[in-house]
Amino acid sequence: MKPHANDKHTDTMNISVFCGASLPHSEQITEAARQLGRAIARGGHTLLYGGSNLGLMGATSGAALQEGGRVVGVIPTFFSEEVILSQPVSQLVRVASMAERKEYLIAHSDAFIALPGGIGTLDEAFEVMVANQLGLSRKPIGLLNTNNFYQPLMQQLQLMEQEGLYRLANADYLVIEEQPDRLLQRLTDFKPDPDRGHVAQRLRHKS
Repeated sequence: MKPHANDKHTDTMNISVFCGASLPHSEQITEAARQLGRAIARGGHTLLYGGSNLGLMGATSGAALQEGGRVVGVIPTFFSEEVILSQPVSQLVRVASMAERKEYLIAHSDAFIALPGGIGTLDEAFEVMVANQLGLSRKPIGLLNTNNFYQPLMQQLQLMEQEGLYRLANADYLVIEEQPDRLLQRLTDFKPDPDRGHVAQRLRHKS
C-alpha cells in the first residue's frame, strides 16, 4: 500500500526528509536530525526517506521509529541487499534508480525537509523548488538551518536575483528554521497559494 499524498494539507502529512548517508562533524546537526525524527513521529506524520541506516538517514529514521512513528524507506535496488535491509522500516519501497527514488518521494509527500547535507541533498531540494517554481506542485520545503548551515545558500539565491537569474518571489514555498519543532509546525500550518505557477503560465502562453 502506497502512502497517500496530495497538495491539500491536513493535520498529519507524509513528509520526505532529504538527508545523506554520512554523519557531519557537528554533533548539533546529528542531534537536530534525531529531534526532527522524533517530532515527525509525535505529530503523527509519516516519514519518507532514502532507506538506509547510515549517517543522518539512520539518525532521523531511527529516532522516528523509536518514537513509534511510521517510516517509509525508498531505496534503489542497485544497493546491496545488506544496505537495503539495514534499517528496519514500516514500509520498504524498492526502486530502480536514484532518479526513481526522487520521483517517488516527491510524488508521495505533502511536504519536504532538507537537513544539512551534501550535493545529493541539495539535488533533491532543488528538484522540489523547481517544481514549485514551474507550478508543477504546491508543496512546501523546509531547510533545517542548524548552525546557519544554509545561510550561504540563501546568499547565493540573493546573488542570483541581483544578476537577474532568479526571483526570490519564487521561493515563497521555502521555509527556513533553526529548530526542528518550529520548522515542522510551519510546514504543518502552510497553506498553498492557488494563484502560484506564474512562471509555468508565462512559458505555456508564450508565442
